[in-house]
This record gives sequence, C-alpha cells and structure tokens, in this order.
Amino acid sequence: MCLSDTTESIEILNLMKIDFYLRFHTQFGQTLAIAGNLPSLGNDELNQAIPMNFFNNEFWHASIEIDPAGIDAFQYRYIFINEKGNRKKEAERDRQIDLKKLQGDIVAIDTWNDEGSIENAFLTAPFTEVFFREHKKVKHKKHESFTHQFKVKAPMLSPDEVVFIAGSAEHLNSWSTDNPILLHKKGSWWIANLEITPSEFALSYKYGIYNIKTGIASFEAGDNRILHNDGSIEKRTIVHDGFIRTPSSQWKGAGLAIPVFSLRSSNGFGVGEFADIKLLVDWSAEVGLKLVQLLPINDTTATYTWKDSYPYAAISAFALHPIYINLQKVAGKKNERIVKALAKKQKQLNQLAEIDYEQVIHFKINVLKELFGIDGMGFLKEEGFKEFFEDNQSWLVPYAAFCYLRDKYGTSDYSKWKNHSVYSEEEVEKLCSPRSKTFTHIAFHLYVQYHLHLQLKEASDYAHKKGIAFKGDIPIGIYRYGCDAWTAPGLYNMDKQAGAPPDDFTIKGQNWGFPTYNWKKMEEDHFEWWRQRFHQMSNYFDAFRIDHILGFFRIWSIPVDAVEGIMGRFIPALPVHVSEFGERGIWFDHDRFCKPYIVEEILIRVFGQQVDFVKTHFLQQQEQGRYQLKEDFNTQVNFVCLANCFFETVAYSNIIRTNHMHRAEQIRWF
Repeated sequence: MCLSDTTESIEILNLMKIDFYLRFHTQFGQTLAIAGNLPSLGNDELNQAIPMNFFNNEFWHASIEIDPAGIDAFQYRYIFINEKGNRKKEAERDRQIDLKKLQGDIVAIDTWNDEGSIENAFLTAPFTEVFFREHKKVKHKKHESFTHQFKVKAPMLSPDEVVFIAGSAEHLNSWSTDNPILLHKKGSWWIANLEITPSEFALSYKYGIYNIKTGIASFEAGDNRILHNDGSIEKRTIVHDGFIRTPSSQWKGAGLAIPVFSLRSSNGFGVGEFADIKLLVDWSAEVGLKLVQLLPINDTTATYTWKDSYPYAAISAFALHPIYINLQKVAGKKNERIVKALAKKQKQLNQLAEIDYEQVIHFKINVLKELFGIDGMGFLKEEGFKEFFEDNQSWLVPYAAFCYLRDKYGTSDYSKWKNHSVYSEEEVEKLCSPRSKTFTHIAFHLYVQYHLHLQLKEASDYAHKKGIAFKGDIPIGIYRYGCDAWTAPGLYNMDKQAGAPPDDFTIKGQNWGFPTYNWKKMEEDHFEWWRQRFHQMSNYFDAFRIDHILGFFRIWSIPVDAVEGIMGRFIPALPVHVSEFGERGIWFDHDRFCKPYIVEEILIRVFGQQVDFVKTHFLQQQEQGRYQLKEDFNTQVNFVCLANCFFETVAYSNIIRTNHMHRAEQIRWF
C-alpha cells in the first residue's frame, strides 16, 4: 500500500491567541476565573469557567486559542473565588471583543466591575433610556488599523458632553486638550481606536469630559492610568478601563408613588385611568420630579365586587386592569358619539366623593362590550395587535380563556367549574380557536387587553419625552383562584399561604392568603415565568418595585388550613434538631411541643362551669390526662367554618323570633 493512499487531508487552522489580564488584588487562597460565550471559555457556564493564574501584584492572567472563523464577536466576564470556594460574578455584562476587523493575536487588559459599585446604578434603564439617553454625535477620527482600543464607561454625561483621552504619548496629544481626542459611543462604552508606537511605552493617560458647546475640557479625578505594553504590531491591545472617575453624587432626583385609581379627572368615568397619567407627568416635570411609580395595575377582577379593589390579589400577573381603560380612546372618532351620550353618567360618577368600584367596573365592561360589538374582529388584523399578540400570547391566550370561564361559571375559583377545572393547553387552544363558538367571548378580552396596552404604552412614552422615568409595582404573591394558579399550579405551593410573623402592629401575624412560590420547580425552566413577567412589564416600566423582596429568600409560610399568621413559620429556616433538646437536658415530647396542649387544669381555668359541655362537644380524651380536638375542630379553618354556620343559624333564629314577636304584637294591638 503506497503512502499516498493512507494520507488524510489536513486542515490548517489559523488560530488566534487571546491573553486576558485583569487588574485585581487578591489575598492568599483567593483565585479568579473567566467565563464567556465561547467553548474555550466554558460557554458561559459558571462551573466551566477557565482558571486564571497570578501574574504579579497588579494582574491575573489567562490565555486561550480560538479559530476566529465564523466568530464576529464574543463576550466574557470574570469570576472571583474566595478561600471557601464560593464564586461571585462581577457586575460587568458588556465586555465584548469584536473580531471582524482584527488580525493577529489580542491582548485584553481589563478592570474588575464590582457589583457594589454605585456607577452601575447609572447604567440601568431609567438613566440610559430616560435621564441620559441623548448624546450629540461628534466627528471622530476613524482608524481602520489600530494597535490599541481604549474603552471606558461614562453614564452621567449631559447631551453636550463627550469623553476624551489624553496622555504622555505623542499619539495621546502629549496631555494637550487644545484639540482633544474624542471618543465615540457604542452601547455603554466610549471607544477610541489609536495607533501607538512601541517607543511611547510605558505611557500614562487619563480620560476627561469635553463640552462641545463651551469647548471646556476637564480631566477625571485620581492618579494617572498606566499602560505597559511592547506595542508589537502583530498584536491588538484592547483596554476596558471600567468607569471614568467623576463624582457619582452629582445627580439627585425625587419621585412619587401613586395608585392610578386616585388620578381622577373630568375625562374619566369615576376613577383614575391610564390616560390621566399624562396629567401627572406634566405636573411632575413642572415641579422637577424625575420618577413616577404606580401601585399594582394588574387585573383583579375575580368577583366584580368591591372585594376586587384590593390591588395585590391579581387574577393575572400579566394582564392589565380593565377599570383603568379610557373609553374615549377606545371609541375613537368613529364611535365618539357613544361616549358623548354617556356624559350624564360620567358627570354622576365623577361627582361621587369616593370611587364606587362596583358601579364603575360594571359600567365600563358594558360600554366596552358595546364598542366591541360595533368594532367586531377588525382589530385582529391590525399590525399593532399582531405584534402585541405575538409578544404576549403565552399569557394572553390562557388569560382570555380564564376570563371567559370565570364569567360563564360565575366564579374565578376554577375548582368549582363544571368543565376545564384542570388546565389543558390543548383544550384552551380549542376554546380560543377562531373557528370555536366561544371565540367571540374570548376575543372580547383580547380586545380589552390590547387597548389597555396601547393606552399604558402611550403614557409611558409620553413620560419619557418629558424626562420622567416610569416605575412599576410587582406584588410578591399571586391570587389563589387566578389564571396563573390555574395554568401552572406546580409553580406554587398551593397547600401554603404567604404572610408575615407577629410583630408590634399585628400580634397574631398576617395571612395574605397567596400560595408561596415553588422555587425548585421554577428553577427547572430557568425561572421562565419570572422572565416573561419582567419582560412584559418592561414594555411600560423602566424600573420595578418588588413587593416584600425578602420573600424571594425567606417567606413566612402558613398552612392552608390555618387562618391566623401566627400559625406560620419561616421557609427556609435553620431547624432545631431533636438532638439539641437532649444536649440541653430536655426530654423531647413531640405531642407536648408540636400539638395543642390541652389538660384538665387548662380547661377548668378557661371554661369554668362549661367545661363538661366543651369536653363532650369538642374534645376527645387521650392518655396521661390530655385531650385533643375532634376532627371537625382540629384546624382554624374548620373551626371558623363551623363558627360561621353557628352564627348564621343564631342570626336566622333571631330573625324568625323577631318576626314572631312582631306578629304577636300586631295581634295583641288588633
């Protein structure tokens, strides 16, 4: 067999070497690692991050080789590992290297971005998209080939300000600010591509802020930044310098928090509406406020009664409340005559000293049904609705089906529905099919949610134009008889109730009635429900208030058969192990410590002469002179139900007795 027959084709790879240098001071036993969206960087998996090596007192180092073919760019971040092996990711999420125009090997010199750095707060949506979103574009020298790329973040610049760089090298203007080297903005970074010759190292430099309107240049605070490099033309050096060193305390802002229902205006129907938010924004801008926070605005329509006015018991964590809709905007010019004809009713509702929740919600739903009957299914063909539906159908379709079934069976308690009490995606799709007999009822709820979306989005955009940030409120719990619990009960501990422990204000604790979150189950799909929730809310809000944020880490959990918050316990919590009793010389009696302790002495002290009646009707005798509650009374829920029945019976008897007495009085006087 000749050699040519056995020779395999060999693919020659043009590998690129990338050296990472991180400025970081560590103590003995501490290490660092690097992770990124490349296979050689562990594909962003924390436990697959590649370890770094101690280089000197200033830097840690790691090196990889990659085939740049097919890779336009990649992102990476660093991980700190303490003496116990605990890992902590840095806050930086935007460190990226663009490979499209780079040739040769790369040196990346980076600065650790600590999660506790206050500057990171100024890179959040309210600042980047509202307060500091406008920057004038300035001309800068484009360098197709460069040896060094300098990148820095400066989130708090006014529209007339840009970042410049100057330093000891000739190509850094030798510290001159007469004709400053201006950086251009890309994403969250200000960038300068420069050619620096080997003879100019080591160099010192600083960033500064240049006002293109006044021509005034000012350097950042602190010591000079130092860069050591051999300046080899075969390498490209990319320097991520973190944040520009300017005072972060110079920005101050104030805002207000308000429920939408209180924004009553003459344009509404007895309650504040999304359209009224514009009036609040105008006032906020006039007095110099920076932020408007709204209390929860999700749909709470479970009973169509005043009980639904509690804003933290939403039947959907996604759907908006129909009570906040503006009827004039829904009607438009085409149907404005319908709303104008309601002027008398509008005036009557607006003149009420207090909001009549039941009257308003019933009135608005009826008008919306009338408008929907006129408009028909035309809205389904609108491009705006198609986009809205595509982005929200995961929750919108089940919600519309839930509302239809709630109205059909007269309750949101899905366990009492004759059909569909157990959620089935297949059955819901049949209900919501345009070919279904129920589709008209389903489409009505799509119609209402679409108009609510348009009105809230309009208010949000208006706030941004006025320089006002928008903040939403996310309740800690979900309603037990709502759409979220119906569609995915496994995501929640339905046998538990969230609440708060006893304190100086509520000596028996608080029971909110919401099921607690099943975090282990939620983790299986990487918390997709929460991701969807934040994504949907981000259509309108720049920031969120998460109600009772401590509940994400430790919740006061109450059994579902309890009424008072005092019956709960923290989950998770450090348990008291049975062995700890023995270690302290205490005999552990399970029934004594874990069940109601009822003995003769307590019964006599509490009930006195009624003790025999109590024993007969409510208790069962046990060993060692103890008693336990009968099954009908052994939980707070059972006891309350029986007590309610007792009081209803007594009240009914009193009514009958009163009627008999009244009749006897009539006979006597006759």
